[in-house]
Amino acid sequence: MQPLVGILIVLGCVFGGFMIHGGSFKVIWQPVELLIIVGAAVGAIVLGNPGHVLSEMLLQLRKLVRRNSHGQEFQRQLLLLMYELLQAAAGGLKALDAHVEAPHESPLFQRYPLILQNSKLLHFIVDNFRLMAMGKINAHELEGVLEQELEAIHDELMQPSKSLHKIAEAMPGFGILAAVLGIVMAMNHVAEGAGTGEIAVMVAAAMVGTFIGIFFCYGVMDPLSNMMKQLVHAELASLESVKVVLVTHVAGKPPLLAIDAGRRLVQLNIKPSFAQLEGWIDALNGNGDDAGTRRRPGDQGERRAA
Repeated sequence: MQPLVGILIVLGCVFGGFMIHGGSFKVIWQPVELLIIVGAAVGAIVLGNPGHVLSEMLLQLRKLVRRNSHGQEFQRQLLLLMYELLQAAAGGLKALDAHVEAPHESPLFQRYPLILQNSKLLHFIVDNFRLMAMGKINAHELEGVLEQELEAIHDELMQPSKSLHKIAEAMPGFGILAAVLGIVMAMNHVAEGAGTGEIAVMVAAAMVGTFIGIFFCYGVMDPLSNMMKQLVHAELASLESVKVVLVTHVAGKPPLLAIDAGRRLVQLNIKPSFAQLEGWIDALNGNGDDAGTRRRPGDQGERRAA
């Protein structure tokens, strides 16, 4: 909703101000100029990026429509899922394998649909629980492995916004390209004996190309690039939270303390308080049906340790 509001404000102020100033919308409606500029931009994006970057760019643009996908409900599900997985891990590796080997079929994961819908986060969770189950790994080693993985994920997820930002910077150039072609056509008509009024119209139409390029650069594509960057930071914050939970768990801390360590890395605007987290876990333990969700005798000790 917020991106739509922003676009409406930009369009209303720019074109509304032009109309109030006495301009006519049909003067700046130049579909050929628009075709040249937008076509050159799309072609440059396709030419300069591999297929997986283009796919990720489209995916991130779709996610911008639902900016609340990483809201507090998402964080609640993530933290409770990690808590249940740590509880299951305490029951032995076989109990944990039943969940991480086929997460979409696991009743535990099915209780958290927002996590199941996030394929990158889901793979990060199950892959690293498998890593811990494969053999002994201390907290320092696990932290080093996860930091390298997160750095690689960060570089890959940032590539679409970087590419879009580069094309945004090139949009004024594409606008000048369209304007130059329009001036060339105007000069050609001068050679054919066109009148000053006709030439003036053609020159004005050519100059619209410069306006379109600048407008798309600063009014559309650069803000979209910035929004994509913020989206990536939100996704990485969730991955960082999972990393801290796993490292704290491997260091030998109780599940509640490990989950609270991950809670501290949640973005400030959606970060739950410790009291909220404890309330969620109390409700989970009170309503759980299987052994992995029942209150364990050591839970009160964990709270005192936290």
